[in-house]
Amino acid sequence: MPNRLAGETSPYLQQHANNPVDWYPWGEEALARAKRENKPILLSIGYSACHWCHVMAHESFEDQGVAALMNDLFVNVKVDREERPDLDQIYQTAHSMLARRSGGWPLTMFLTPQQEPYFGGTYFPKTSRYGLTGFADLLPQLARAYREQGAAIAEQNERLKAALALTLPEPADATAALPAQAPATAYDSLAQSFDPVDGGFGQAPKFPHAAELDFCLRRYAATRDEHALRMVRVTLKRMAEGGIHDQLAGGFSRYSVDGEWTIPHFEKMLYDNAALLALYADAWRATAEPAFEKTARGIVAWLRSEMRAPEGGFYSSLDADSEHEEGKFYVWTPDQVKAELEPGEYAVAARHWGLDRAPNFEHAAWHLRVTVPLDQVARELSLPLPEVEARLEAARGKLLAARARRVHPGRDDKLLCSWNALMIAALARASRVFDERSWLADAQRAVDFIRATMWRNGRLLATCKDGRAHLNAYLDDHAYLLAALIELMQTSFRAQDLAWAREIADALLARFEDRTGGGFFFTSDDHESLLLRPKPGHDNATPAGNGIAAQALIALGHWLSEPRYLESAERAVRAFGRELAARPSGFSSLLIALEACLEPPAMLLLRGDAEACRSWQLEVERRYRPSLQTLNLSQQQGLPGALAKPREAGAGPVTAWLCRGTVCLPPLHALADLEAVLVS
Repeated sequence: MPNRLAGETSPYLQQHANNPVDWYPWGEEALARAKRENKPILLSIGYSACHWCHVMAHESFEDQGVAALMNDLFVNVKVDREERPDLDQIYQTAHSMLARRSGGWPLTMFLTPQQEPYFGGTYFPKTSRYGLTGFADLLPQLARAYREQGAAIAEQNERLKAALALTLPEPADATAALPAQAPATAYDSLAQSFDPVDGGFGQAPKFPHAAELDFCLRRYAATRDEHALRMVRVTLKRMAEGGIHDQLAGGFSRYSVDGEWTIPHFEKMLYDNAALLALYADAWRATAEPAFEKTARGIVAWLRSEMRAPEGGFYSSLDADSEHEEGKFYVWTPDQVKAELEPGEYAVAARHWGLDRAPNFEHAAWHLRVTVPLDQVARELSLPLPEVEARLEAARGKLLAARARRVHPGRDDKLLCSWNALMIAALARASRVFDERSWLADAQRAVDFIRATMWRNGRLLATCKDGRAHLNAYLDDHAYLLAALIELMQTSFRAQDLAWAREIADALLARFEDRTGGGFFFTSDDHESLLLRPKPGHDNATPAGNGIAAQALIALGHWLSEPRYLESAERAVRAFGRELAARPSGFSSLLIALEACLEPPAMLLLRGDAEACRSWQLEVERRYRPSLQTLNLSQQQGLPGALAKPREAGAGPVTAWLCRGTVCLPPLHALADLEAVLVS
């Protein structure tokens, strides 16, 4: 019989609905039972695309004997970390303090009925191996420890709660100067950890670190530091050539297990591809590198093919596994490739993608990556480059069709507000960079879906599946959505987007802001009581909500001439001021907000004939200008604040207002004059 997870919206929880484990979702029923029976809680946190989560499920949670132990000794709670990032943040931090090492997924924590952790780990094998204690052996020991070592556990928990409290930033000093040198210090640290050969930062495993690359690209725009641009260019080029990038369908996996970007952890996440779409689009503006445009277009092609929901939003992820094997869907043997291609096509594909080399994956298989550039392949085969390109495209299409006949990885088809907002923002930006109006339509349809489905009575909800939206939205949901609306309005202004942006901004200030210490808590003021109310400032796989909230509030505050938003943003930056001054690495989103506090972004308002304004905007957007926000207001009427700047009658088809903060230049009426001012 299915357990209590069968009625949940999370595909990850539904994957465990037929386990013999008596699983509960996190909630009052499970917590009340633990208190009533004085039983410890076994908390298991994972997500549907997680390979080792599947391994532990097959080994332990599907095993009748292990399940019987779990059911007898614990109240068992299963959590999708994507639906409940609040719980994941708290217990990942607690794990790192208890175990003195970083965590991951699956995260396995043992809690008192008061939600206090007393032991934790990540993956546990069913029986002892790899130097790890077997899960079946561990369960009785931890249940006995709870019964017999209550005093020691209570003492440990007091120390743990004190340590967790120290993770919150110290109260801000409202009189202290903002740490203006922090961006330079952070950049120097990134430059030192940069891999000049293969790109990226540090060694294997390598993650894209899109927030840090965005920070470097912005530094290049501000200072013309060629090394900052080189770090971005090399990294994006090597990633696009690597196996982390799906050479057939487009899109990126979450990270590479090696330092050369060859073998990924094969899961594909919506949030990674959102960040990389925006980054490749901006990098194309900065460099005119054709490969960057091609990669960006490939991400959108993958998004539309694999991740677009009929109702308008975007699904969450694709699994790493198919048929219980990681990467099986993606890898090839040379014979498999030969069977699909003409000899001339194979000659190009094998050389370009490394099929003529030793296998690079387990079971003597090949994972495609670029090993020889196409222009070199053309020289070696004595063929014109266009002919080689045509052969490769034909090979790509045939291999993609053959791969489509395989057993596909699972897809997590819940729609998360926060991750959708990241993709909406990226699509909006990329659509105006490449003048792709259909991408804008996708972004607007997705944001309209969120407004219709996940915004109820002035409150935002975090997740939706099969038409059922629920769970209190978090800081990231609000911050990313506000930033997405800001991005959308720069691409195509709609009055309803501005009105909703104000509502989201007001909700941020009312329900999340720490008015005393500054910054924003991760959970709202009416969220359930948990072990900690985090206030995160560090970028992780996704950018810090505090940094994105501050950036978006600064933009909206200047647009609307609304001091509340500007003051709230500065308080957020000040809340992390000591950390930014002492250890700024990893705070790229907040550093960008800091720079916007120190020097407000420029705002270009275009008024007049709709087509003429659009033509001007496209011309302005051709260059990478991250500190310039352009709004084509055309004939819009009745707008508030700085957006109320008028069109000057009889002065030409366009009136352009260029402002920074509260200071605006005299209106401009010729595009050449505007470009001259922007360049100066």
